[in-house]
Amino acid sequence: MLPDGAAVVLGRRIRVVSGGTALLGGFPTRLVRLTPRARPLLDGRRIVVDSSAAAVLADRLLALGLAEPDLATLEAPADVRLTYVVPIRDRPRQLDRLLTSIGSGADVVVVDDASLDPAPVAAVAAAHGAHVLALPVNVGPAGARNAGLVAVTTPFVVLVDSDIVLEPATVPTLLRHFADPEVALVAPRIAGLGERPTWLGRFEDTRSSLDLGPHPAAVRPRSPLAWVTTACVVARVDALADGFDGDLRVGEDVDLGWRLVDAGWRVRYEPAAVAHHEHRERPVDWFLRKAVYGTGAQGLAERHPGHIAPAVLAPWSAAFVVLLALQRRWSWVAALGVAVAAGIRIGRRLRPIDHPYAEGMRLAGAGAVSATAQGMALLLRHWWPAAVVAALVSRRMRRAIAVAALVDVTLEYRRDPAHLDPVRFAIARRLDDLAYGAGVWWGAIRARSIAALKPAIVRTERRR
Repeated sequence: MLPDGAAVVLGRRIRVVSGGTALLGGFPTRLVRLTPRARPLLDGRRIVVDSSAAAVLADRLLALGLAEPDLATLEAPADVRLTYVVPIRDRPRQLDRLLTSIGSGADVVVVDDASLDPAPVAAVAAAHGAHVLALPVNVGPAGARNAGLVAVTTPFVVLVDSDIVLEPATVPTLLRHFADPEVALVAPRIAGLGERPTWLGRFEDTRSSLDLGPHPAAVRPRSPLAWVTTACVVARVDALADGFDGDLRVGEDVDLGWRLVDAGWRVRYEPAAVAHHEHRERPVDWFLRKAVYGTGAQGLAERHPGHIAPAVLAPWSAAFVVLLALQRRWSWVAALGVAVAAGIRIGRRLRPIDHPYAEGMRLAGAGAVSATAQGMALLLRHWWPAAVVAALVSRRMRRAIAVAALVDVTLEYRRDPAHLDPVRFAIARRLDDLAYGAGVWWGAIRARSIAALKPAIVRTERRR
């Protein structure tokens, strides 16, 4: 549990309802009724740990994903000895830049994953006082990190790729989360270097798949923030006893995070800490890397069948999307009827709170918007090969793809144009989806499995 003086704040999507007697929200949606003893502990949207009861409540809300720790109230543990582990294959220029950002006096293990020319890597490491662990054969990022972890004797480890540049506050900020003894791993926000020499580079600086946005969150499967990259993380060494899955060349970071969560640990994303990444900018390299990311979905589907899905829908919201896709006059009315019926059903389950049906309709409306967005993502990203084939014979499918692409680009461009004109932004957006989707399908074809392509149909409203 959090120490005395620490505080948690309700998540931005969590609503305080019924005059402060209950909390509503989260993923999946939960209704948490507060006991008479717990209600006074909630001061607005904040709980300060100043008693055992407050500590228990704060811990419970953290475990449910309903609250976030207040970073300003956290202090790093007394023993913050740490080791940097840097997997690398060639790229001495990037290594020099990273080690310069780490600074002198740090304990650094550079794991040379069978570089084609190891001498420059060794020279850069020696110049910065880093220890080099040279592997005789290339084992990939997971295996290289595991080899480095064996050499770590400190309580904490910073796993950081060679193409990362750290800010002075990055690691100290992340260490503060370990005031919570249940936290195993914390990741910063991954931003671009800001050089933006090409239009793809400018797009990637604000639309990188590694950049998970401005809001802190718990990392939980099937939630809006389901994974973090280990391009840069701080972790508790004793929580990483099993290390990475060395058989995974892609998606090993997602697998690690999910195994930690399944084991009862907490994994957090903290955007107040920032690390900068050298994004790929050359079109072919950029496209192929996105496709490689997509191939990792199959390995994750085999290891975590309950976690990986291109869309997560409630039964009613799946029906809502199907009805919209039919594009018939009657289907629009039917889709509206399904959403209204869902709102009424949710409202019945929320009867202990004030205005349950208004809350039910609000949740159903949000679910309909989310389902529509996920449906568009299926067409444009995960299922695009099948959608293109269907479009050859179906005018409705062609219309659905066109509308989805227009809505997607309009909304995303308004949110952040990435210093690009609308045409190049739209091209980059679609190429990103095409590359990732192609990778997902290639992985599925090689494995002769559709596990990575199947949406998950689950109940999303829960009551506690």
